[in-house]
Amino acid sequence: MSPDVTQPSQQPPDPMPAAAAPVPTPSPEPVTAPPARPARETSRLHRLITVGGTILGLFLLYEVVTYFVAFTDDAYVRSDLVAVAPQVTGQIIEVHVVDNQDVKIGDKLYTIDPEPFQLVVNQWKAQIDRAAANLKVAQEELALAQAALQVSTSSHTYAVQEQSRFADLAKREFAPIAELDRANDQLRRSQAEMTISTVAIAKAETDIGAHQAALELAKAQLASAQWNLDRTVVHAPNNGAITNLTLRKGDMATINVPNVGIVDSDAWRIMANYKQYYIRDFKVGDTAWVWLDSAPWHFHKGRITGIARGFSRNPGIDKLLPYVAPTTDWIRLQRRIPVTIVLEELPPGYKLYMGADARTVIFP
Repeated sequence: MSPDVTQPSQQPPDPMPAAAAPVPTPSPEPVTAPPARPARETSRLHRLITVGGTILGLFLLYEVVTYFVAFTDDAYVRSDLVAVAPQVTGQIIEVHVVDNQDVKIGDKLYTIDPEPFQLVVNQWKAQIDRAAANLKVAQEELALAQAALQVSTSSHTYAVQEQSRFADLAKREFAPIAELDRANDQLRRSQAEMTISTVAIAKAETDIGAHQAALELAKAQLASAQWNLDRTVVHAPNNGAITNLTLRKGDMATINVPNVGIVDSDAWRIMANYKQYYIRDFKVGDTAWVWLDSAPWHFHKGRITGIARGFSRNPGIDKLLPYVAPTTDWIRLQRRIPVTIVLEELPPGYKLYMGADARTVIFP
């Protein structure tokens, strides 16, 4: 190794390390206090009060509005469905109407084969003629019997006189006994003829009564047969529209079985089901406003014509009390009472539909 090369001096290690300089302790920073709890609770309470006040205000507003405005959407259009049934049984030979046709009172609906009923009418007309003829014969027999009674009575009076005279003469022996016997025989004959005439009169009177009764019966039967014949043509009993007509030519019409339905065009009304507390101030004659779903965006003026005084709490068919279902879409509702409203001032030709939905507003 070259002597000229200077070696770095090596310092001996410090036998004892110097004491570490003290690390300065950072001064504690001031802790920021969280938002005051009372302010958060105040904000929550404010929101609760606001929501509660809003609900209370809406409830009070609802009560005030419903006190002066009675509204229901549980309403519908109603009329009378007249079920037309034949009054005689027979085969239908002609149908004079079609489904949904408007009809007036007295319009022909259908015709039942009249031939069997005409035959019965002819039969009873013949019975009337026969009973009238028998009655005439009985009356003539009565007249003959009465005439015969007059003759026999006259003969009997003469016979009584003859018998009395011959009896007196025979007693004094001024007349033969044979003449007395002849007078007695004539008296008996006249008596018998009177009895026969009396019996004939009684029989003739009885026959007259029987034939008179037969004649009256035949007349009654003829009237009944004629009535049945007249009912072979079935007429519309009211103004309205034919609905759901399924009757066809060749069908059998059965007495008292309805086969034609007519929606009465003179009985339209609105049935509005109102909650019980709504009707406290309703009166017959009050004004109501009706919205029909079949003709929206139009309010029609109406009048209350009836308020039900009772309702059934149990469902059923053909109840004398109306039943209003207390549920809608599985939600139980307060019981409601039907109110009948009749529309006023409908335009000519305006059509209503039985069962259509409606909404009504009443200002009690």
